Amino acid sequence: MGTSDYDIAGIDLSDDSYTVEQSLIRNKYKAMDAAGNVVLRGKQKMMKMKEEFPFVDANGNEVFQVKAGGIIDVAGNYVLTDSKTGEDIVILDNDYSILQDTWKIRDASTEAKIAEINSQGALVTIARNVVPFGGWIPHKYEITDQDGNHVGNIDGQFSLKDRYEITIDDASTVPKEPIIAAAMVIDAIQGN
Repeated sequence: MGTSDYDIAGIDLSDDSYTVEQSLIRNKYKAMDAAGNVVLRGKQKMMKMKEEFPFVDANGNEVFQVKAGGIIDVAGNYVLTDSKTGEDIVILDNDYSILQDTWKIRDASTEAKIAEINSQGALVTIARNVVPFGGWIPHKYEITDQDGNHVGNIDGQFSLKDRYEITIDDASTVPKEPIIAAAMVIDAIQGN
């Protein structure tokens, strides 16, 4: 599969940096491109006890959605579906320990790993989960390809709202769109 096979039909996520901001209402998000234009908005819904995150473009058209407990029944398993084509693009699967928070991004049909997003700094991961107001500690993640090579970062910012920068340094070995989409969704899923 070429990286273009993972493109999301209704939106173009081709910039190398994005800012994602959570509203003070916890489960609403917006993502801005490098120029500061809103490219995506998302919010969490609970459907039959399963989480669902529809994401819409700046005009309110749904472009993709992420649903809990999709194809393979694994805890922390979410499927990202292209709303225009109805195709499942990638699976996000969370492998969580108190020391390390790891998200694998897999091909939705073969389940082959495409990329991985890992929290950086065990102490920060622990503190965010254990310390009162630990959620105020900005989190940092590194994005790597299937061979563990650096692709980019997600950097949390200190602010009242959850706000973080997604930076892609080299997306030559990974499909950029689902990686950026996954980076936007992870914070929502964790609800922190």
